[in-house]
Amino acid sequence: MILLRHIPFLRAVLWHSLTAFGGPQGHLGMMMKTFVQQRRDITETELMEYNAFCQLLPGASSTQTLTLIGYKRGGLPLAIITLLIWITPACTLMGGLSFLLEYFDNKSVQPKVFRFIQPMAIGFLAYSAYRIFGMAVHNTITRVIMSVAAMATFLLFKTPWIFPGLIVAAGIATNFSDKRIPQKGAPPKKIKWGNLLIFFALFGSAGYLSETATRNNWENRKAINLFENAYRFGSLVFGGGDVLMPLMYEQYVTRPTTKRIQSSGRQVLRMEREEFLTGSGIVRAIPGPVFSIGAFTGGMVLRNDGPWWQLLGCAIGSVAIFLPSALLVLFFFPVWNNLKRYAVIFRSLEGINAAVVGIMTGATFYLMKDTILISLFEGRLIAVWDILIIAATFLLLRLNRLPAPVIVLGCLLLGWLV
Repeated sequence: MILLRHIPFLRAVLWHSLTAFGGPQGHLGMMMKTFVQQRRDITETELMEYNAFCQLLPGASSTQTLTLIGYKRGGLPLAIITLLIWITPACTLMGGLSFLLEYFDNKSVQPKVFRFIQPMAIGFLAYSAYRIFGMAVHNTITRVIMSVAAMATFLLFKTPWIFPGLIVAAGIATNFSDKRIPQKGAPPKKIKWGNLLIFFALFGSAGYLSETATRNNWENRKAINLFENAYRFGSLVFGGGDVLMPLMYEQYVTRPTTKRIQSSGRQVLRMEREEFLTGSGIVRAIPGPVFSIGAFTGGMVLRNDGPWWQLLGCAIGSVAIFLPSALLVLFFFPVWNNLKRYAVIFRSLEGINAAVVGIMTGATFYLMKDTILISLFEGRLIAVWDILIIAATFLLLRLNRLPAPVIVLGCLLLGWLV
């Protein structure tokens, strides 16, 4: 019954899951609009802190950030419900795609209705950077950190370790001086790390069972292999979907064709190249987390075993790829809150917040390069529309005239009409 008072919040999470396009960068901008400005579930400072903290962890960062918003509002039960509501629509769509893929014409899997989603996401991201800049960048060291982070993000956007690397470096940089934020009071007591044993035990058990099932040719080995693969992806991937996709491609498309695998006679999970590329394209065009591609790959690698196994594969792929993100963020966050009472961590937050602004700024220009500058270079008219969409999204957010879902629906409608 206590959860009934959180129904408005959960309804907002559902709307967010149905309208949050643009990957982690676009998701952050929409969280700023929905959960900070409109609903005031958290403050801008808290959202920045959550986002920075999640960038330090492997897994789906936007999923972890939203889970923490639920955790802050209603503890562990609400955090779990928030996570499930957030991932269910995207995983359902991607799981359904694994059943319907054979009916798609590969030349038409990217409907024109989504053509303005990327520039809209850039507008959300630019607005978030604008909002946070005045609060996080206020002296020489934070201005330097922001500038370096922006340039590094622009140049190395697809490098897996760039985001956690920048955040760690920024946290170190602001600790060279203790004059601004000295240690006050006694530091907290010793931290208990016991909860992390669950994560590592599950990681080790999945790997052992997967290898044992393959070597002994267990009847249900494919389901065990799938869980291990998806759990490993969710445990080790830094950098979001841009890093996840190549790892999945290597696992399911490239590895099965290698001489070592073929000569060994091992029955490994596999997909066709065209099937994987279709799924990786569609997942970027739908709302929700990019990690929902786990539902698609899970269904595809078990498709030949029948519809019930395929459905089970969708479920295993969805659960296993998001489970590490949830375990890590919910186990580490109480530790993080305890650590914040140390002055060294508090000083680090000053640099971390500036780095987040730099990362958002660099990501904005990087995405603009891909969507606008290339279009202008090729002389395509679509670049003009992209510029207008970015500017209009930013202004509407700045003037606080329309809710985020309305802006998304407007861009979808415009893409269909133009």
